Amino acid sequence: MKFQISPLAQALSLALFACTFQVQAQETTPKKLQPVLVTGSAITASGLNESAGSSSRLGLSLRETPASVSVVSREEIELRGASNTQEILKSVPGVIFADPPGSAGTVFYRGFGSGSLSQLYNGISVQYDAIAARPVDSWIVERVEAIGGPSSFLNGSGAVGGTLNVITKIADRSGDQAKARIGLGDSGRGQAALSLQRGLGEQVLRLELNRSEGALWTQGRDRQAWQVAASWLLPLAQNLSHTLAVERQHEKVSQPYWGTPQLQPLNGAALAGQLTFDPSTLGVNYNVEDGRYQQDVTWLRSLLDWRLSERSQLRHTFYHYDALRDYENVETYTFKNSNSQVARSNALLQRHDQQVWGSRTELSHSGKLGGLTSDSALGLDWSYNRQTRFPNSVSAIQKPFDLVDPYAPAPALFYPASGIQPGYLPGASNQLHSLALFAENRTVLGGGFALVSALRFDHISLLARNLRTPTATNPAQFATTFKPLTGRLGLVKDLSADWQVYAQASTAADPPAGLLATAGFSALRDFELTRGRQFELGSKLSFDGGKGFATAAVYEIRRRNIAITDPNDKTKVIPVGEQSSLGLEMTARWQASSALGLSGHLSHTRARYEDFVEQVNGQPVSRAGQRPANVPDWVAGAALDWQATSSIGLSLDWRYVGQRYANTANDVWDGGYQLLGLGARLQLDPRLSLRLRVDNLTNTRYVANLSSSLPYLGAPRSATAALDWSF
Repeated sequence: MKFQISPLAQALSLALFACTFQVQAQETTPKKLQPVLVTGSAITASGLNESAGSSSRLGLSLRETPASVSVVSREEIELRGASNTQEILKSVPGVIFADPPGSAGTVFYRGFGSGSLSQLYNGISVQYDAIAARPVDSWIVERVEAIGGPSSFLNGSGAVGGTLNVITKIADRSGDQAKARIGLGDSGRGQAALSLQRGLGEQVLRLELNRSEGALWTQGRDRQAWQVAASWLLPLAQNLSHTLAVERQHEKVSQPYWGTPQLQPLNGAALAGQLTFDPSTLGVNYNVEDGRYQQDVTWLRSLLDWRLSERSQLRHTFYHYDALRDYENVETYTFKNSNSQVARSNALLQRHDQQVWGSRTELSHSGKLGGLTSDSALGLDWSYNRQTRFPNSVSAIQKPFDLVDPYAPAPALFYPASGIQPGYLPGASNQLHSLALFAENRTVLGGGFALVSALRFDHISLLARNLRTPTATNPAQFATTFKPLTGRLGLVKDLSADWQVYAQASTAADPPAGLLATAGFSALRDFELTRGRQFELGSKLSFDGGKGFATAAVYEIRRRNIAITDPNDKTKVIPVGEQSSLGLEMTARWQASSALGLSGHLSHTRARYEDFVEQVNGQPVSRAGQRPANVPDWVAGAALDWQATSSIGLSLDWRYVGQRYANTANDVWDGGYQLLGLGARLQLDPRLSLRLRVDNLTNTRYVANLSSSLPYLGAPRSATAALDWSF
């Protein structure tokens, strides 16, 4: 018998727990009012003076940083009604995203996809971002920071296109807080959540609980997720403190939606032109009824902060990541017989077992260099990353498991339909040992100039094991070592106290194909990590007495030695490709009055293959000059926030994504789309507020992730309501 607790029952339990916690805290502390600090947006009207830790280890403000950096604060997450970490990315210029089950961390930024981006969690990479960076419910998120362009000098291999860092809530000195939420949405979705922070003398305890469940927009698709995060801030001595943070995440989706098949040409020709769908198939789910993906993740962090002097600080982070991911699905659906039936094929039973251990030490110092003001940071970064995969698949595109009605597919179960036997057989295991030295410096040169530099040297040892029958192209064991050196050099000029311009060059090192956590013999035996470099010019300006700000940046990125199949030997991968990206990004925000705020962003990307050869029916075909799949030329967004009265707030946001291609041939595409969102906040009393939200207000049909075989559609119009109680 399966026991489940409804969202309402969970909310009542959380509220009871919160009241008990509050009473105990009151009994152990003096009965007096505690100071409360209300934190706002990290990018508000004066936000260029705020710091974004992801872009530097020197604590530089955004205006001091020679790079395009975006920060999405907790305040903005609430205003936009972002339910998970991917929806938060709507506020980052130029970023598009999707969460197809097989690669739920799908993100594109500055012309590059997930394999060339770093998606960090509290500044930590698990080197498996396209899979591991699944959307997480936003309740536990404090903010998201994004850096455009190469930044391997900060966190190691990866990040040619950029870095996205999700930062979760943790115990701090902002004062006692207590908040509970009950949320409801269409299709029976529900949420119950609790946030508590209490000071007990000099110590601070924080607890975050969140549970969400309910049907998603396609047939049979049900999601259950919960997160628990606890942290303890403990002063050990004067100027020395330690924070222990533990986080547990669980997510399970039953009968995941893998995509909607597009109509096939009736004349037998190859697919070409704009994607076409049968409107009656939108929302139909062709996966087996007991299909699933499930993820269980545990994070442990130990954070030591030691103020050695007024000018020097030592930080140490120890972390552990433990993840188990499971998949049981029939994943491919194709129209057959003059589009009268859909063939289901390609079953996969898969498990990922990943463990990451790491230690990072950082020493920062503010001093003088040759008589000039100079801030420096030095550090040592070590990690061990092991992942074992358990794949078991049946590929049968030409001979499908069955043919079903496109509008009412016959129910089927995974094991009888696929012919796969239950049980997990290990297939491959990768072990990564990484050791890195890094340094950063900012020196004020005088005359309004400041030089910002960074350098990182990585020593990466990879041992890839084939746990099944060895072959010539997949031996029992393969070991290799990489030693990339990456960096950034930037110059910032103050034209005035409110206006800065900058120029910078930065580099990155990427795996040539796939990810180091899964890459094997064929992808790595013949060459080093591929190299990427970027040149960027930009400007940052505050205006209207600090009530507004604007930023602009132009950049060029090139990545060389992209891995492709050897035209003369299909068993080998060789580095002969090159991809470039030339782009423009602009952002602006203006608090026009105490009641009215405006914001917007606009990005144009000219991404191209400069040198790329693809195998088509056994023949090499040049794709030089073509745009990479899923990369739009234009991305734009705007938002208006209006506090109509002291108790009523309204918001309207708009998003545009331009045309994208589904393949490297650029002969299958989907047009651009626009999405509207509408929100309202009603302050019922000083402690109780009601939030209402409608996403995709116009019910636009759009493709979130393009594929010439199985496009993944975005969600239709949806509505949610949430009741927040502060106590």
